[in-house]
Amino acid sequence: MDSDSGELSEGELVSSAGPENFSSKSLALQAQKKILSKMATKTMANMLIDDTSSEIFDELYKVTTEHMKNKKEAHKIMRDLIKVAIKIGILYRNNQFNSEELEIVEKFRKKLNQAAMTIVSFYEVEYTFDKNVLSELLNECKDLVHELVERHLTARSHARINHVFDHFANVEFLTALYSLDGECRPHLKKICDGINKLLDEKIL
Repeated sequence: MDSDSGELSEGELVSSAGPENFSSKSLALQAQKKILSKMATKTMANMLIDDTSSEIFDELYKVTTEHMKNKKEAHKIMRDLIKVAIKIGILYRNNQFNSEELEIVEKFRKKLNQAAMTIVSFYEVEYTFDKNVLSELLNECKDLVHELVERHLTARSHARINHVFDHFANVEFLTALYSLDGECRPHLKKICDGINKLLDEKIL
């Protein structure tokens, strides 16, 4: 528990299991999550997230910094993104999702795939960019992530999810990102190149 909030520490699973329901696997998973929550840095992300995704994250950091003119806040957004991605990955790899949650995983994958293809299409086909369409897709992804981890993660993690998606789905940010003569354009090209690679490899 966090001493200042009474909330479960950020690495712990939400669980009603008491001492009589001891599970070494559950404890090991909690320990792993707690350790990773303390180490969710770029280095840790590179260990647990594929190289292409890591490169995309690097470009997202650059465009976020460029847009916000605030490296500290950009770093915090990306740190939250990495933490959430790592935690969901751990839950999935350790078979923590029940059948209903696995259905949400599939819905999220399809929605993320749709968002990814839309991001690339808006870049490759000039004058097709629609900030509201892309923002809505990203917010639908956010809702699915919240639903997926509802049973597993704390309110602090849900706040991180909001922090990440509220930034990337922001129409002002998206408008700046897709500006034809803006400073974000070279970064958007690299982001789309990476997304295309993940689509080709069936990762997205």
